Amino acid sequence: MPTNGGARALVAGNWKMHGTTASLGELRLLTTMLKGVRLNCDVLVCPPATLLMAAHRLTRRSPIGLGGQDCHADIKGPHTGDIAAEMLKDAGASAVILGHSERRTEHGETDDLIRAKTLTAQGAGLLSIVCIGESLAERQEGRTLDVITKQISGSVPPDASPRQTIIAYEPVWAIGTGLTPSPREIGEAHHHIRLMLAKLFDGHSAAIPILYGGSVKPANAAEITAIPDVNGALVGGASLRAADFIGIIKAYS
Repeated sequence: MPTNGGARALVAGNWKMHGTTASLGELRLLTTMLKGVRLNCDVLVCPPATLLMAAHRLTRRSPIGLGGQDCHADIKGPHTGDIAAEMLKDAGASAVILGHSERRTEHGETDDLIRAKTLTAQGAGLLSIVCIGESLAERQEGRTLDVITKQISGSVPPDASPRQTIIAYEPVWAIGTGLTPSPREIGEAHHHIRLMLAKLFDGHSAAIPILYGGSVKPANAAEITAIPDVNGALVGGASLRAADFIGIIKAYS
């Protein structure tokens, strides 16, 4: 398995707004598939919050960790429809996705808000998977690295815990489209992120995983995971089926 700078690899599945109780059958199947398998990466599944407690009961004796898909920046309060980091932790989550492009675009989330959420999540003991990535227009204008610099500088607090921080690079134009950047483009972005993390966290940066996300599938997982500074994947649609998701996990075997 590629070590890519010393960070432990992570394959994380983001179910997004998909899944009812019946969908837990795929998670149960995944736990069966992983029995007795020597994993060279950590595995995380982020189902809808409605399924977290039931998912925890299914996975607590397995190597599968659980995460939330968002949390509020406040510890608690009068925020109807929102969910607190401590609630996710209480339901069995060990991590939370923050700043996904769909949250940034559909809910107008800013770097400042994501920074506040990151601190709150880490205060509750959750790993923070901070998402960054450029739009197609920004890529075509040659501003990818500038966007990455701005988003990391704004979204990752300088006093964040490096042991609780994960970065997910997801080019917005590649999410759910079937398109992926070239290995050279992915490598360039991840190398730039690693340099940014070195400035933020000094000697601790090498242990921070940098995930790639954006149409990751079993067919391209091995090629993507072999790229330097790619320490795993944030997987969307392919994480909904155990047979597809384990194909990505096995790219680290």
